[in-house]
Amino acid sequence: MILDRRDMLRTVALGGAALAGGCAAPAPRVPRLAFPGVLPELGTTPASASDPLMDDIQKRTVSFFWNTTDQVMGLAPDRWPTPSFASIAAVGFALTTYPIAVTRGWITRPAAAERTLTTLRFFAEAPQGPGDDTSGYKGFFYHFLGTTKGHRFARCELSTIDTALLLGGVLFAQTWFDDPTDAREKQIRDLADQIYRAVEWDWITPRAPFVAMGWHPESGFIGSDWNIYNESLILYVLALGSPTHALPPTTWAEWTDRFDPSWDEKYDNPFTAFPPLFGHQYSQVWLDFRGVRDAYSIRRGLDYFENSRRATYAQRRYCINNPPGWRGYDENVWGLTACDGPGDFVREIDGRNREFFSYSARGPGDRDDGTIAPTAALGSIAFAPEIVLPAAREMYQRYGTAIYGQYGFFDSFNPTLTLPNVPLKHGKVMPGIGWVASDYLGIDQGPIACMIENWRSGLIWKTMQRNPYVRAGLERAGFKGGWMGS
Repeated sequence: MILDRRDMLRTVALGGAALAGGCAAPAPRVPRLAFPGVLPELGTTPASASDPLMDDIQKRTVSFFWNTTDQVMGLAPDRWPTPSFASIAAVGFALTTYPIAVTRGWITRPAAAERTLTTLRFFAEAPQGPGDDTSGYKGFFYHFLGTTKGHRFARCELSTIDTALLLGGVLFAQTWFDDPTDAREKQIRDLADQIYRAVEWDWITPRAPFVAMGWHPESGFIGSDWNIYNESLILYVLALGSPTHALPPTTWAEWTDRFDPSWDEKYDNPFTAFPPLFGHQYSQVWLDFRGVRDAYSIRRGLDYFENSRRATYAQRRYCINNPPGWRGYDENVWGLTACDGPGDFVREIDGRNREFFSYSARGPGDRDDGTIAPTAALGSIAFAPEIVLPAAREMYQRYGTAIYGQYGFFDSFNPTLTLPNVPLKHGKVMPGIGWVASDYLGIDQGPIACMIENWRSGLIWKTMQRNPYVRAGLERAGFKGGWMGS
């Protein structure tokens, strides 16, 4: 699976950064976003959209992208501060955070437009072809890019889902930068159009109608497809909405017809399950499914937004029940998704052999090793703020600066692993706390920053409702109701 390859490639990067052509980012040439030296005090009033902690979390996570993104090509790092290659999915989140920063008054609109234009110029002009000295092929882009030239990193795959997440940010920028009198904003719209139209969705379907997970120049198409319920909702919406290389409208029904085995009735409110929460979050950073339904969701009696709300509650209940008996899990400390972990080893703790993993997808009953990722809860704030806000406050109060730093919550932590002298791949063991990641990951920072904004104002959802390609994709998939009308 792609997540396993991410783990492999991150290991390659940490063990041999020279493969990326040098991983040090150029010195910033624009003002960095700064933070007060004192962390926010938590009051006793109920949390709201103006809650000081949520203000601080959002500014710090948005600032991750503004401060760490390369200034020459506009590429966002996969992780920081560990030297890293660039992640095209992280770029999609970065592009989405710049207008948030403008709206919140943290940067100016011209500064955001200039950074966005730098990024879109790179992707529009990046060399395409089946080789290592290119950045993509057939309109898709390689999962990871080196930081000197922006070419394919190591032997990573041409990634369909990561290209789709990149395009989420590209099309958001196209719609948000709508000033008809500003030459830079017009160029943003034109370049976004060029990048999106170039993607040949109908090429990467070796087992039609499904889109393959990726392609390697050395071996061809990856043997796995996007053929179950997961984070690929946005991929198929964008593939259906293409004006140049669209998939047939019947693709959506053929795909959703395979969702039934994922239907989970263990809880009071059944839902279509995918164990790690990122599968419920990524697409809905950009797509507003509130009240809009396709044939599958009509049959099931809930829209995809409600499905994700139920998945969030189910994860919390799993952590309350805590069948594996991990330390720290409770009603306000929960959240399993793809994230960093301590490493790949087994140790005896409290008389039980405990298996730990490095970077991996995690979910209820799926490689749960006691590692909690704040992005799992915070990325669901738009779905269920009534349980996410107490979780954010409890994690912040209980662990403080051990898990919270310059760019918000570190990627993950594990209260069970308190043993010294274990073969860690990431992070460190802190006395009285447990294992804590030392990095921020772009694909985990993105859902935090963006979904806080969707909860607060609906900015991203409202903007994407106006994008003609997104609307076309949803209509061809058969969505009706809500903001789409009948």
